[in-house]
Amino acid sequence: MQTVFHLGVHATDDDRLLKTLLNNRETLMRYKTEVVTPNRHRGLFEEALMSLKGGRATPEMVQIMHDAVLQTESPERVIFSSQRFMGAPGRAVSHAGLYTQIGTRASAIANLFPDSRTELFLAIRNPATLIPDVLKIFSGGGLPVLMQGRHPLDLRWREAIQRLVAAVQGRRVVVWCHEDAPMIWPEIVRTISGLPSDAPINDGLSYLRELLTDEGKSRLKQEMAARDQITIAQRREISAEMLAGHAAPNALDQEIDLPGWTQELIDQMTANYRADVAEIAVLPGVEFILPLAQPAAVH
Repeated sequence: MQTVFHLGVHATDDDRLLKTLLNNRETLMRYKTEVVTPNRHRGLFEEALMSLKGGRATPEMVQIMHDAVLQTESPERVIFSSQRFMGAPGRAVSHAGLYTQIGTRASAIANLFPDSRTELFLAIRNPATLIPDVLKIFSGGGLPVLMQGRHPLDLRWREAIQRLVAAVQGRRVVVWCHEDAPMIWPEIVRTISGLPSDAPINDGLSYLRELLTDEGKSRLKQEMAARDQITIAQRREISAEMLAGHAAPNALDQEIDLPGWTQELIDQMTANYRADVAEIAVLPGVEFILPLAQPAAVH
């Protein structure tokens, strides 16, 4: 059985992927793929992780978890999606940097089903916009507490993903940029679900539509309806045109107002992020879903 974990991370998804997968549940079931909602494993996985302390679950534990969370008979692919997999928002930053526990956390999660073919999926995000949004859901204090004494320029994804790949020991790792998700949403959905390229999916453009004006949504519908068949490149070209001409106000830009965070600092953080993305995209052991467009600007 293939076991798939969408790890998040914090402030990158808002359960959009889970909702899209659930809206394709009937199609997925025909391909023997089951999507498990967090309410079916919440508490159970946390208890198992605490008990195992990173070790491998026994066959008896695996059977208990399967019996508790699965609703279909003998699925070939099971998908779990939850931001809780990366722990509380306060774990985004530690004294050592950005998501320094991602490797040990992912390895422990994979060991819940040690004999499955485990796949790990996650979005990464520009720390310049990630930290302000994580701060909104962080209940442990203000920015100084969240940052754990780290300078904003210390927050690098390169090291985090290297730790992840090293820790999961050859398991499949799929990464994309949160900023690019609206452009590549159908590819993300197909990749995590294992659906073939010719299988229809619902809500493949839902994320893109969130960013458009009403006129843009109408134009997008017209452009897509005018074509009987469309390639990925053509769809992304249309998507880019819609975003360029019909994006809702402030949909593509994010205002950042944090103490001491100047535009110069934000620009340097963004440059570091783009450099990290370039390295991660060619990192052995990583499959990177690339778009045609560039990430949005931040101010």
